[in-house]
Amino acid sequence: MQRGSFQWMKSLNKSIILNKIRTAGSISRAQIAKETKLTPPTVGTIVKELLEQELIKESVLGASQGGRKPKMLELNTTGFYIIGIDVGPSNIQFILSDLSGNVVDNWHKAVHEGIDERAFLSTLEQGVAQLIDQNKSLRLIGIGVAMHGVVDAALGISVFAPNLNLRNISIKEHLETTFDMDVRVENDAKALALGEAWFHDQVPQTSMIAVNVGRGIGAGLVINGKLFNGEHGIAGEIGHMTIDINGKLCSCGNVGCLQTVASGPAIAERAHELVLHGEKTVLTEWVTHEPKPITAELVHRAAETGDTLSQEILFNAGIYIGVALTNLIHVCNPCQIIVGGGVSKAGDFIISPIRQTIRERVISERAQETPVVVSKLGDYGSALGAVALILSELFEPEVK
Repeated sequence: MQRGSFQWMKSLNKSIILNKIRTAGSISRAQIAKETKLTPPTVGTIVKELLEQELIKESVLGASQGGRKPKMLELNTTGFYIIGIDVGPSNIQFILSDLSGNVVDNWHKAVHEGIDERAFLSTLEQGVAQLIDQNKSLRLIGIGVAMHGVVDAALGISVFAPNLNLRNISIKEHLETTFDMDVRVENDAKALALGEAWFHDQVPQTSMIAVNVGRGIGAGLVINGKLFNGEHGIAGEIGHMTIDINGKLCSCGNVGCLQTVASGPAIAERAHELVLHGEKTVLTEWVTHEPKPITAELVHRAAETGDTLSQEILFNAGIYIGVALTNLIHVCNPCQIIVGGGVSKAGDFIISPIRQTIRERVISERAQETPVVVSKLGDYGSALGAVALILSELFEPEVK
């Protein structure tokens, strides 16, 4: 769908009515007018337009309120589709989703540090074109991009992607020019937070933190129902929170950042160091009999077999993350913390020490019990968050 059409669809009253239908699941025209304070003629006109454009559809007849049974309205979740892109430090994931977050197609491409701007943008083009070509019968409504590192969401620019060493990439402008569709760009952890708020009704809180722990670490902060970006767009960059002033050099140029001790690569590096040191672990046997690099995933597999060293490595990573989250709790006191990303697949090996650290270090007894849960968005977490960037523009939702 071209950008002009998208802007027409997201006019204020249309967004109000669309969001009311979305949140209600099924609702009559009269009830929409009553709950939105819009006049019945206005509701009728806009509903007619939305039906013609196939954004909504009529379903079963509702209960009579003294007259004819009203025709109920519901969102046409398969009427339009959105491309969501998750740009990670080593892999770019492309998904095609309907309006309910159901992923109908996906594609991914490995990337490496040192990729230049032209090659990076070309890879984005390739992935989007691939999904469009494979799904020519579907109508697209926009493209959302979840980008690791510092993002200027207003301009759609990747200001600094430390793990890819990219700076000032005009993602929004390039993709809108190439595909003539509306494009939104946001930091991946913030997109994850929005995706959780959008696709899961179990996140009704006015404040929450979504933490993305993979090759890097970032957080999305929702405060008073809105994504919080800060003055310069770096709010939530907890991966670069200093944890050890005498620690290892980070990709950002500082030393002792959280992601040097608790990210996926940091977990793998620590395991590798201990194997070389001769520590007793099943990892030594595994990499000897079948030569392959130690990864955080391999450490998790070893922990599941009862390997004490691997369990300790994950436990220590969880403590570091817990310390960082304790700092955030003291700053913004969220109602809930959601942990996503590849490292979250370690489950209780990571989550238990996070919870334990928060209970031990947070100053308020009530805040010590801040719920910490694993994201339910799975492998598509940030990509679905990217989809939610477009949906949030169309529906203008709030986390209540």
